[in-house]
Amino acid sequence: MQLSRVPGTGWIVLIGGGEFSFGDTEAVDRAWVAKVAAGSVGFLPAASGSIEYGGHFASYMKDTFDRDVETIPVYRARDGRRQKNCDRIASVEALYIGGGVTNHLLQALLGSPALDAMEERLRSGGSMIAIAAAAQTLGVVARDLFGGGMVEGLGWLPDGAVETNFDPSHDRRLRQLLEQPGVYWGLGLPAGSAVLLGPNGELELVGKVFYLEDASGALVALQTPSKTE
Repeated sequence: MQLSRVPGTGWIVLIGGGEFSFGDTEAVDRAWVAKVAAGSVGFLPAASGSIEYGGHFASYMKDTFDRDVETIPVYRARDGRRQKNCDRIASVEALYIGGGVTNHLLQALLGSPALDAMEERLRSGGSMIAIAAAAQTLGVVARDLFGGGMVEGLGWLPDGAVETNFDPSHDRRLRQLLEQPGVYWGLGLPAGSAVLLGPNGELELVGKVFYLEDASGALVALQTPSKTE
């Protein structure tokens, strides 16, 4: 089994979806918060475009984990070119990339200084947490929610792709991802589940997570490896 990720001393966390306001992601959030040093958590709203999303998330994080959240106002491509936003990304201990629409997030980030800042922060120890549509964009490709095909992803999971809000009894979309050039493995993440990829090959799972290596192969339910493996 391969679950490759780009280098860096921070964690990459992929969350399948769920409503934090209803407690759907509390177990997942508790897992990644425990790995993040004291300091501010950034919130990136580009996928949703919602101003209110960041405020609700900040209240949840403060009430549940006593962590402060700063919304980093990247909504469009021009926001991703602003140095102030890059500086904000560089200053946070973790960046939570909110859900929404894959296309919106990719349009705001691809080729931007903000993306460069995110990758540099990951290399220097900042953790990157992506939920739902945001998690899908971290693969080589992601589903195009407007055109119905595929779009280029951010490539933080070399050779891989992610399908979120996943139902293992309806796995057609995950299998379609595996049919794309350059995709050799895929993750199916139901709502409330997560994969945590550490800087030194660590793998931790929350909830049920599914793995596929071939578009016509068997879907495998993953388990966190034991420390002796």
